[in-house]
Amino acid sequence: MGNGPATLGIDFGTSNSAAGMRIDGSPRLIPMEGGETTLPTAVFFDFDAQQVVYGRAAQSALIGGDEGRYMRALKSLLGTPLMRESRVLLGKRTDFIGIVGRFLAEVKRRAEKETGQSFTHALSGRPVRFHSADADRNAQALVDLRDCYAAAGFEDVRFMPEPEAAALANRAVLEPGDLGLIVDIGGGTSDFTLFRQEGEDAIQILQSHGIRLGGTDFDKELSFGQVMPHLGLGHQIKHAFGDKTHEAPVSIFADLATWQKIPFLYTRETRKAAADLARYAVDPDVFARLVQVLEDELGHDIAFAVEAGKIAANDPAATAPPRIKLGIVEKGLEAELPAALLAASLADMAAQIAEAGLRTVTDAEYAAEDVNRVIFVGGSSLLSVVQDAMRRAFPAAEVHHGAALTAIADGLALASSRAFA
Repeated sequence: MGNGPATLGIDFGTSNSAAGMRIDGSPRLIPMEGGETTLPTAVFFDFDAQQVVYGRAAQSALIGGDEGRYMRALKSLLGTPLMRESRVLLGKRTDFIGIVGRFLAEVKRRAEKETGQSFTHALSGRPVRFHSADADRNAQALVDLRDCYAAAGFEDVRFMPEPEAAALANRAVLEPGDLGLIVDIGGGTSDFTLFRQEGEDAIQILQSHGIRLGGTDFDKELSFGQVMPHLGLGHQIKHAFGDKTHEAPVSIFADLATWQKIPFLYTRETRKAAADLARYAVDPDVFARLVQVLEDELGHDIAFAVEAGKIAANDPAATAPPRIKLGIVEKGLEAELPAALLAASLADMAAQIAEAGLRTVTDAEYAAEDVNRVIFVGGSSLLSVVQDAMRRAFPAAEVHHGAALTAIADGLALASSRAFA
């Protein structure tokens, strides 16, 4: 474990989280749930049982229709005013610092139960930039995350940029002298680190860069473009007087397509607004679906369906035409999502990612042709539209995928023994 205090390496992700430690010079990820080393970053406040459940159990509670409040993509709220807005859940007033703190405390508890150790300190991954366009929010996000670890019961926490952890974890595929670029596409951010491999554990970090764009943004784009029209987006609303019409306002649909905003839609005001749209709609049957989604709180079910459709559309071995299946809303309802449409829908975002990767290299005063290794990590890095854009940007580089879902956690586990030494 090294000479410092007992330290747990934690990859707190937008979609999934993991934790690990270094043993005999190698990373060991700790089983978190049912033998799996990844834990979905999801929380469910069960109103009937008056308890909080996490991870896959939270997803099962949602899908099973249990009465409660489901939350995901909590990491995306860091640095925003929402983090410190109080609300009442299970009869107690709390804020998102407390909610994220509960989740991190659960990661700590499960790690301690599995290993028999008591972890007093944490080495946490962090995006290069939480908010690429707002320096104040970016700084506040780190303050928020530090407070979350304190709320979880850790005595102290230090942070390592996530792509640097991934670079450390992928040292086995590198040779001394390699100029490598980590491309880490997470749920909420895309991070890049240019580094020089100097030896087995020796990595020289040359430049890091990040943008606030990730997998949940891909999901939002697909949901907004392919699903929300089935609920009324783009459809016409009649004026109360006269024959004129106008398009339905987009705000409800934009929030319904955004993972972290879904829990805030189930209010009396929003449901009334949806009912009014259905009352005056040229095609009221379409808006009746929106009313049902809000009444039955199906927003996250739709988000899961979009995510599943995205994965299916990215599978080159798929035999059936990929679709977003919306039977939870209406029997037989589907939105087509062929691979070509997936690529076209996400092309602009993939181009932004490639541009950010190039900027990382040029800011370090290197050329794209100098990079001989590109290492993809993060679940959304597996999208072919992203990989194609990066291959075009770095045509001379050999591409590695590593352990896309666990590379960051592996690197944090490796570094944890020396984080406080």
